[in-house]
Amino acid sequence: MHGFTNGLKTAVLFGALGALLVVGGGLIAGSQGLVIGLVLALGINAFSYFNSDKLALRSMAARPVSEAEQPAMYRIVRELATSARQPMPRLYVSPTAAPNAFATGRNPRHAAVCATEGILQMLSERELRAVLAHELSHVYNRDILISSVAGAIASAVVWIANIAVFFGGMGFGGGGSDRDRNPVAELLMLFLGPLAASLIQLSISRAREYQADESGAMLSADPLALASALRKLEVGTAQRPLAPTPRLQTASHMMIANPFGGVRSLFSTHPPMEQRIARLQELAKSDPRYLH
Repeated sequence: MHGFTNGLKTAVLFGALGALLVVGGGLIAGSQGLVIGLVLALGINAFSYFNSDKLALRSMAARPVSEAEQPAMYRIVRELATSARQPMPRLYVSPTAAPNAFATGRNPRHAAVCATEGILQMLSERELRAVLAHELSHVYNRDILISSVAGAIASAVVWIANIAVFFGGMGFGGGGSDRDRNPVAELLMLFLGPLAASLIQLSISRAREYQADESGAMLSADPLALASALRKLEVGTAQRPLAPTPRLQTASHMMIANPFGGVRSLFSTHPPMEQRIARLQELAKSDPRYLH
């Protein structure tokens, strides 16, 4: 049920984001500004999409590891990938003591999974297996593509607003004669449009996190282990928050827990931990196979 709801919510949010782009973009920048903003945003996010693995791994100073170095990690990921009938991803470890993990790559054949030294030391093997299943689910659910498309649309709204500000006097603003224009509506869209786009993009990120929790729990067949891991991660990330550098902020939405600590707001990339844990406990109660 949650899986259907998450998918429906993502579709509705994409519809709202698209409507904001077309209606708001046309209102504040006209057809020319709309096209220019969209082209610029698509170009930037296409680069991010095809280089997402390199950018995310670099942000955490991750290095590739061999099976001899991390036999448990290899064994777990190989078993989960085989169960899902997917190729084996590349495995990385980040030297940071802050507990976290993430997966990246535009599809299963170009996927990479990274765990920090902190999470490898903190979790039991059962909990680590549940976390790695969550990360693989992000890849199998094509969440990198989804976040890239959401980012492209949100970025287009921001670019269009910038075009309207800097080139409003050069025929990009309003899309019609002065008599047809509504200055109040244009001003509101100019300032509130980018904010609304960012909020919708972050809502999509939170919805995909819930989806990865559920599909990851089903892949590992152990939602309670993931719930236990999330409890530990909530404490661990609060005790060892990472500095919000620009490079890390770009990759933070990929991580299983907010790397900057348990800060909650409308601008959070992750849902509240207690809600994620409650959903996993509900999933475990729904099927006797999960209660172990």
